Amino acid sequence: MTANLASSAPYIQGVTAWSEDLADWGVQPDALDGESRNSGRLLWKGPVANRPESGVWVCTPGRWRLKLPADELCHFVSGRATYRSDEGEVIEVTPGTVVHFREGWAGECTVHETIRNVYMLI
Repeated sequence: MTANLASSAPYIQGVTAWSEDLADWGVQPDALDGESRNSGRLLWKGPVANRPESGVWVCTPGRWRLKLPADELCHFVSGRATYRSDEGEVIEVTPGTVVHFREGWAGECTVHETIRNVYMLI
């Protein structure tokens, strides 16, 4: 597993299990059940309003409310979670799932097994 975050094209090889330099991003806000902890590593933050932003996100089990402030593309590489929109749609997330959450998407997330995803916010 290698990472070169200073590259002209920042990268992480072996991201599924990579754990070097993960920053503690604290407890998931708006918890409904449990205390999900977030950690991750930024690959890039753009110069205008910090967009686009890309990185790796890891979250431990729990359940919380969320409303996304921007479009977010997530490629889940490990773990298991359920996203339930306020309209009742259910999205089951397992390794290999890719989800494009549109700006304003609102609902709940329940992490059953610690999840890890590679994301981009736009």
